[in-house]
Amino acid sequence: MPAQISARNLRRIMNLWPPFLFCGIRVLEIGDDWRYARVVLRKRWYNRNYVGTQYGGSLFSMTDPFWMLLTLRCLGPGFIVWDQAAAIDFVAPGREDVHAEFCISDAMLEDLRAATVGGEKCLRWYETPIRTSDGQLIATVRKQL
Repeated sequence: MPAQISARNLRRIMNLWPPFLFCGIRVLEIGDDWRYARVVLRKRWYNRNYVGTQYGGSLFSMTDPFWMLLTLRCLGPGFIVWDQAAAIDFVAPGREDVHAEFCISDAMLEDLRAATVGGEKCLRWYETPIRTSDGQLIATVRKQL
């Protein structure tokens, strides 16, 4: 990812990216400091599953790149950040639009820097709840960086 791209421009690009565009996924916000992102998956006729609820693959897709992208940008040059593993727990059927938020804290960054100070590999799990606008939990996605 080019270092000069702004969070605003990345948000625009991601909203035109076919895997998001054709699934009804919209990136609503990426913080200028790269510490926050908010995403919505709109329920449409083309992204429902057989029983008419949000398709599980789209629920996962809406969360897929954000922990890696935000962490990479917050840590800066000299760090390599990759997704190592992922899991999704489906809690309730998604019958409406759903949202996910990602927040990078100072404590998270300090932990990662301390764990990799000598160039060691460090694996950490981060969790993202996917909720309806009224707060109902639909799914939880866990990503290991």
